[in-house]
Amino acid sequence: MSEPSSTEDAATACAVPGSTRRHVVRRHGATTRALDDAIAEEVPVAFVYNAVPFAVMMATPADFEDFAAGFSLSEGIVDSLADVAVESVTALIEGWELRVRIPEARAAALERRRRSLSGRSGCGLCGSELLEAAMRWPAPVGAGVRISEEALHEALRGLAQGQRLAGATGASHAAAWADARGTIMLVREDIGRHNALDKLIGAMARDGIDPQSGFAVVTSRASYEMAMKAASAGIALLAAVSAPTALAISLAERANLTLVGFARDDGYAVYSHAHRIGGAGAP
Repeated sequence: MSEPSSTEDAATACAVPGSTRRHVVRRHGATTRALDDAIAEEVPVAFVYNAVPFAVMMATPADFEDFAAGFSLSEGIVDSLADVAVESVTALIEGWELRVRIPEARAAALERRRRSLSGRSGCGLCGSELLEAAMRWPAPVGAGVRISEEALHEALRGLAQGQRLAGATGASHAAAWADARGTIMLVREDIGRHNALDKLIGAMARDGIDPQSGFAVVTSRASYEMAMKAASAGIALLAAVSAPTALAISLAERANLTLVGFARDDGYAVYSHAHRIGGAGAP
């Protein structure tokens, strides 16, 4: 993480949304220094749909409206941004509360889902209904775009440059949206990789970005949840800097999602639907 070298630098670091400053004693070899450091914030965020609590997430307190929209879409709570109305974003003593209004039919389905997912501390996932609730298989995504290797590497460079919170604190993940040439259009950060992707999906929906027009890059591994959220949002290509899981690959194959892992400066690995990444000069 960076160490402010002046009052101006310190103010800039503290100004990064989702960060605060804390006193720290740092040792390096025989040297000891006391300083104020930029620290990522982590708070409980409660999602309340139609006045009924649904879930509490540990998250970075920033981009809440993007978070509410993206979570609602990626979790299949609604199918369209038009069905999401953020009524309030409230700071409480315990954390933050996001009150969201959705159509009554969706709220009824969500209540059935909430009941099926509650009270599992003693038995875990007990029975097929709970397993079905826990596992979702999104519909296949569309054709998407074909990108070049250069576009992928350009997006990875842009992702690294766009991580203001990670640059200040060293404690956050990021998800970014790139156009077909690899130019980064949006970046969202959070302490949680799923939250960062949800915020990105919400920001894309609120900005009217077609998920078929580009691709997503993330700073984490490609877990089942990450692949599921991307496919649910209609994203056709997801590139992660770390490894995928076997279940994520299975979902990607089934959902027509191009899943890329180990996306680094020196190469990458494609685990499903490799036709969307071409050689030099594509698309």
